[in-house]
Amino acid sequence: MGPAARLTALLAVLALRAGDPTGAAARGDTFSALTSVARALAPERRLLGLLRRYLRGEEARLRDLTRFYDKVLSLHEDTATPVSNPLLAFTLIKRLQSDWRNVVHSLEASENIRALKDGYEKVEQDLPAFEDLEGAARALMRLQDVYMLNVKGLARGVFQRVTGSAVTDLYSPRRLFSLTADDCFQVGKVAYDMGDYYHAIPWLEEAVSLFRGSYGEWKTEDEAGNVSCALSLSREFLLYSPDNKRMSRNVLKYEKLLAESPTRVVAEAVIQRPNVPHLQTRDTYEGLCQTLGSQPTHYQIPSLYCSYETNSSPYLLLQPIRKEVIHLEPYVVLYHDFVNDLEAQKIRGLAEPWLQRSVVASGEKQLPVEYRISKSAWLKDTVDPLLVTLDHRIGALTGLDVQPPYAEYLQVVNYGIGGHYEPHFDHATSPTSPLYRMKSGNRVATFMIYNAALFWWNLHRSGEGDGDTLHAGCPVLVGDKWVANKWIHEYGQEFRRPCSSSPED
Repeated sequence: MGPAARLTALLAVLALRAGDPTGAAARGDTFSALTSVARALAPERRLLGLLRRYLRGEEARLRDLTRFYDKVLSLHEDTATPVSNPLLAFTLIKRLQSDWRNVVHSLEASENIRALKDGYEKVEQDLPAFEDLEGAARALMRLQDVYMLNVKGLARGVFQRVTGSAVTDLYSPRRLFSLTADDCFQVGKVAYDMGDYYHAIPWLEEAVSLFRGSYGEWKTEDEAGNVSCALSLSREFLLYSPDNKRMSRNVLKYEKLLAESPTRVVAEAVIQRPNVPHLQTRDTYEGLCQTLGSQPTHYQIPSLYCSYETNSSPYLLLQPIRKEVIHLEPYVVLYHDFVNDLEAQKIRGLAEPWLQRSVVASGEKQLPVEYRISKSAWLKDTVDPLLVTLDHRIGALTGLDVQPPYAEYLQVVNYGIGGHYEPHFDHATSPTSPLYRMKSGNRVATFMIYNAALFWWNLHRSGEGDGDTLHAGCPVLVGDKWVANKWIHEYGQEFRRPCSSSPED
């Protein structure tokens, strides 16, 4: 059965789960930074406490109900006629008039569930919105694509790349955590709602497989066609959910279609993986993410070198930094151990309270986009003396003026579930870009810190953008990723990096 047929059949599964699962309308950004995801643990711990109290209350209530049941059952098991005893007759009438009413309309049960609902409503505003669920599902699909992960493996909690007969473990979690049928269904439904059938089919098929496994194997009658297979699946799920009216309507619809055209055949179409216009270098980008890139060794290119860098600066004279030239055109330099672990932790701590969804320049506006999933914070050097120290260190190494307005404030970024930044330029490519609002020209250079630090020139000396500086942030497969950027602008650097009319400079 081809892709279109499988999708038609899997629509029968979707009918079980019609409608928005939450109804949350507010925009959610929890998924876009891992630090925000971690904060979501706190309200869940509070909910666990509420659920524990609810369970204890219900357990006590159920114990009372069990005692009531056992007592009444023992009376009915007595072969003698119990109503001949006036005491038993009285208690029978009392039970039927009063006790059973209390069982059915238990105030204690209502109080228990009310307490749980009240507690939930108090933390509800701190919970992820429905958009977070969608964003997390899209993140799983992104990891699936970029790292060529197998859906069945992911459902089992295994991060494996399967290419032909070769299986590569990309990550081995200490504790295996598998997805449920409902989890897989949710990912597939998000893809389906976006019209992305390429991803919807494997996730929904895995949901069906897991769902069947939990309810026992049941063979479909006919796997030979689009409509007939959909009818078989609909009938199958109707066994598990006999009161589902939507599913019943599906059965009638598919039966009618088959009656009208018993040999009905729907043309198959190859469902392609969706792409978006802004990502024209997908194969190269994903190939680099999968292989961690490639870097020539120094003996292959003798002009690449390592040194202890002072840049003739008194600031670095007693504590030079290890410099590695890793590319010449464009010129890219790596500074090893630019910040230590304590400094990195301090920067993260300063940024975390101010993190907001990252944006990109779109025309004259700055907007959040799907091809950049992260949260960012901008830190002025007045926030903490450490930021002043960083500016001095960057200025000494680069020889550039890194003070506003000739440079932007330090941007600190935390990447969320599958967080990434697809291929992009740091410099503005449009004269209407919001980057020019600083009135200090374009971004001439980038200094990017991740314990080590990378430095490169975004512009040629002529002021034209360097097309070879296209770069990206690969999706985070597991764990946390933080980076900090210092973007340096053209103005203020006239005597530090003189202009040139030659396009080669």
